[in-house]
Amino acid sequence: MDAVAASRPTGDPLALRSLDVLKAGQAASGAFIASPAFPVYHYAWLRDGAFCAHALELSGDSSAAAAFHRWAQRSIECQRPRVEAAIDAVAAGATPPFDAMPPARYTLDGLLEDNGDEPWPNFQLDGYGIWLWSFAQHLDGAGLDADARDTVELVARYLRASWRLPCFSCWEEYDGGEHASTHAATIAGLRAASRLLGSEEHALEAEVVRQALLARCALDGRLKRGPADDRVDGSLLWLATPFDVLPPDDPRLRSTIQAVVDDLAGPTGGLYRYLGDTYYGGGQWLLLTSSLAWHWARVGERDRARAAQEWVRTQARDNGDLPEQVTGAAQSPDMTEPWRRRWGPVATPLLWSHAMYLIAEHALRA
Repeated sequence: MDAVAASRPTGDPLALRSLDVLKAGQAASGAFIASPAFPVYHYAWLRDGAFCAHALELSGDSSAAAAFHRWAQRSIECQRPRVEAAIDAVAAGATPPFDAMPPARYTLDGLLEDNGDEPWPNFQLDGYGIWLWSFAQHLDGAGLDADARDTVELVARYLRASWRLPCFSCWEEYDGGEHASTHAATIAGLRAASRLLGSEEHALEAEVVRQALLARCALDGRLKRGPADDRVDGSLLWLATPFDVLPPDDPRLRSTIQAVVDDLAGPTGGLYRYLGDTYYGGGQWLLLTSSLAWHWARVGERDRARAAQEWVRTQARDNGDLPEQVTGAAQSPDMTEPWRRRWGPVATPLLWSHAMYLIAEHALRA
């Protein structure tokens, strides 16, 4: 957790609404539903939930964060045979099929989803790394009980075994199967496991992943989306904040952040995910804009952080709900309506958007 004490925000209606959205979106199991009004997102992603738990932790609700982490531990332990089988297969030189890998998202009860008539990717490594990072933030130096230690060790071994495998990105897209932001989440997770377990070998493997990222995703003094994709991506922000792949003053990192701003800032002030995005037309994403605000606040660019957060505030619905993205300046306007016909309006509220807004506001108060 940040050095500044967590506190419930006051005087900011959107921050208070965001807390209410997160609390209302937490199931009795401890899981966070991705979006209660968007049926396709009626699942609990480790990634989204880890950020939601961190936002509540910073806002003073450690009990809600603890409930999420207990749910994550239970859900992962239910998949221990699958995780162990994946680790063993990789050790034997095999590449397990995607559907044999541990899931990126679970049902709210911690079970595997029913793929139904429209299955979509569920093999992503980033969520497991982000969960370990968030869990370490929650514990803030406190010790692990025996059960938690077993789960952390399992996830760390899984990341160490699987990080070289092609998988889907944080956006549920394949795009070559290797992604800088996934490697960054893996680095953060292994570093967290090293601290929690007192295991130097996890830290050493994190450095192996870091060196691979820096070598394979380098382009003209900055970092790129993936070895086979020279574009920038909004998720590259996480290499700086919060995953610290490079120190803030490293020229490669500064150039990467600048490239995100130069290439992905939309005409109204929000960030696109990446150039060429067609999901709901490829609009400006609120959670990425708050991610940028979080980074600006962290490096002392407070005016830029406030401007990014003000843009997010202007996108709130009348009741204060934040959507996943806004499509008024979509990159591919002709693709907005087809997605609406397929899945309905843009996911609103998106808990991840509210979580990132709260985290950035906390960074600005710190």
